[in-house]
Amino acid sequence: MMITARLNDYRQSPRKVRLVANLVKGKKIEDVRNTLAFLIKRASKPLADLIDSAVANASNNFNISADQLYIKEFRIDQGQVLKRRMPRARGMAYPINKRTSHIFLQLDTIDNMPAKKGKKSKKAEVKKEEVKPVEKKAKKVKAKAEVKK
Repeated sequence: MMITARLNDYRQSPRKVRLVANLVKGKKIEDVRNTLAFLIKRASKPLADLIDSAVANASNNFNISADQLYIKEFRIDQGQVLKRRMPRARGMAYPINKRTSHIFLQLDTIDNMPAKKGKKSKKAEVKKEEVKPVEKKAKKVKAKAEVKK
């Protein structure tokens, strides 16, 4: 069951909005709300409002509470670009692009949340890497000794 919400023509560059969106992708709603509450980025307030709207959609349309939801997809696309001019020296005009963003949010239930992959321990990898170069050096030394004889 997909719960979606959209925010079109948000007046901030998609590049700046993606910084905030990438922080909260794949997290549970309660963690996302805490993260956005303390984040010092302009995009955090509209994204928090969009998440609240999607949670309201879930509770109203599907009777799903916020603790059972996580962010499945958070897509930030480029909207229309407002082209303006800034007067410069000697009668010249320089272009200014005022970019907008289209934001698409998709929530899903925690039951459908993909499992996290386990990480390999770094100690095991380091031990394997250390053994191989030592063996190669020993072989090179033996080969050089045979050549000298």
